[in-house]
Amino acid sequence: MATNLLQQYRLITANYWTFTVTDGALRMLVVLYFSQLGYSALEVAMLFIFYEFFGVVTNLVAGYLGAKLGLNNIMNTGLLLQIIALGALLVPEHYLSVVWVMTAQALSGIAKDLNKMSAKSSIKMLVNQGQDSQLFKWVAILTGSKNALKGAGFFIGAFLLSVSSFQTAILIMLIALVITWLVSINFLAKDLGKSKAKVKFTRLFSSSSSINKLAFARLFLFAARDVWFVVALPVYLSVELQWDHYQIGSFMALWIIAYGFVQSTTPSLLKRPQLSKFQNVSFWGFCLTTTPFLIYGAFQTALSPAIIITCGLFIFGVLFAINSSLHSFLIIHFADSDSVSLDVGFYYMANASGRLLGTILSGYLYTQFGLMICLIASGTMLALAAVTATQLPRVAISKQTQ
Repeated sequence: MATNLLQQYRLITANYWTFTVTDGALRMLVVLYFSQLGYSALEVAMLFIFYEFFGVVTNLVAGYLGAKLGLNNIMNTGLLLQIIALGALLVPEHYLSVVWVMTAQALSGIAKDLNKMSAKSSIKMLVNQGQDSQLFKWVAILTGSKNALKGAGFFIGAFLLSVSSFQTAILIMLIALVITWLVSINFLAKDLGKSKAKVKFTRLFSSSSSINKLAFARLFLFAARDVWFVVALPVYLSVELQWDHYQIGSFMALWIIAYGFVQSTTPSLLKRPQLSKFQNVSFWGFCLTTTPFLIYGAFQTALSPAIIITCGLFIFGVLFAINSSLHSFLIIHFADSDSVSLDVGFYYMANASGRLLGTILSGYLYTQFGLMICLIASGTMLALAAVTATQLPRVAISKQTQ
């Protein structure tokens, strides 16, 4: 039975990886294509509002549906919705209005969070209770590899737009997802993740103090990243530094890939003698908080903006990856084994709320005030996340049995 579950997890992971590449490529395609058409940073951000908003709703409801219907049924539904969303973007260019693209992005946001919730919830079923070090390792590998592949998707999206049309790029991704969906509906088990107990709708909201605090910290952690990274940064690189699409896509892709690598290796990193005592998520939260303010300060000097962005984003990425990896482990650790998808869904609802807040603020603050205010907003929200994390119970990961 354990072998069968492991095989199912591998299929889920492969499914998740394929989806992630296309999702990252689609985001970069939309940002660069509509920026190229003359849309302002705020208008580009508006294209993702439904994507992020429906991610909030989806994570909340998907946890309930996953416990009731099975995680893999939810994942297959997510793939189908992404196929429909990509198909909607194949219309002629003059039909690609803001409302049309926002609607397609809404379906894409639902699809992405159905996939993510399903994949991450399944890990809890593969690790015996008390083996937190092993759990940390599995969560970090899945999450880190996902982000590395999302970075690859950024590169692919920018590359496809550089060598082909928007519609051709969408069609290539659509074909890849149809193949993945056909494999998924034929080989994934239908009942993985179903709760043994009757699932009550009132369980959508967590009653766990630890999960609630972690979710609150997660909200501000991701809002702090997206407030300057998701819209403001690529537009700044394009408009102020005059980078072309290929340069922007490559730079952001390499950042995401490096970020994913650090995220996946965080368990090994924190076991090193010089760092093993620093496993408290609030410690890393406060380290991360200083980064946006340091980048802001560097912009007040004579240093090249390109160097400041490159070096500053690298430092931010390393510290953010460690924080995110610890957060991702803690939600699986704190989640109830029999209703893991409910707790994970609630947690990623907060994650999506943070992305939504960050995306809106990224477009608005950059349009009204520029990148510097986006950095200050990022540091402020990171401070809120770090303070909240000080109230979480300590988990001595390195002392657990492998």
